Amino acid sequence: MGMVLGRICVETPKYEVIQSSAAYEIRKYVPSVIAEITYDPSQFKGDKDGGFTVLANYIGALGNPQNTRPEKIAMTAPVITKNPEKIAMTAPVVTKTGGAGEEELKNMVTMQFLLPAKYQKAEEAPRPVDERVVLREEGERKYGVVKFGGVATEEVVKKKVEKLKQSLEEDGHKVIGQFLLARYNPPWTLPPFRTNEVMVPVE
Repeated sequence: MGMVLGRICVETPKYEVIQSSAAYEIRKYVPSVIAEITYDPSQFKGDKDGGFTVLANYIGALGNPQNTRPEKIAMTAPVITKNPEKIAMTAPVVTKTGGAGEEELKNMVTMQFLLPAKYQKAEEAPRPVDERVVLREEGERKYGVVKFGGVATEEVVKKKVEKLKQSLEEDGHKVIGQFLLARYNPPWTLPPFRTNEVMVPVE
C-alpha cells in the first residue's frame, strides 16, 4: 500500500546539498556504480521504458538474477533515463552511439539503475549475463535538480528542463551536459504521490 501512495522504501543515492533556492537545488553526488542499457525503443515495440525489464532481470527483481553469480541485488531508486542530444556532449554517449546518424541518435534511450552503495567498484558487482547491460563507475558529480510530482510526460519534462537550465544560467552556473530524468516510484504508484526529478549536470 505504501508504494501505491508513493512511499520510497529502497536505498537512494547519497548527496550533499550545496545550494538551495525556490527554483532548484545544487547537489553533489558521491561516486557510484551504475548498471545501464542503451537502446532504440523500437526494440521493445516502441516502449521508451523497455530497458527496465532487462535491468530488473539483471538484479533479480523479476525472478532469478540474470548475472553470473547469480546474486540478487537490492533495487534502489531512482530509475534514471536520458536521451542522447544531437551533439554528443559526453564521452559515454560518443562511445555508445559510434557512427550513428542524427536521427538514430535522437531515438536512443539510456536507462540506468544505481547499484547499492556496498558496490564501490564495477568489478565488485555481479557480471550481467545479458551483454546489453553495461556496468560502469560514475565519479563525484554536481547537478542542478528540480523535484516534481505527477506523471513525467515528455512535455512536462521538457518544460521543467528548459526552466531549470534558464534559472541555472541566470545564476551563473555552467551547464555541462544532457539532462537526466529520475523517477522514484513504480508505475502503479498513484500519479499525485509520485516523486520525479530532472537533473542537469553543472560545473
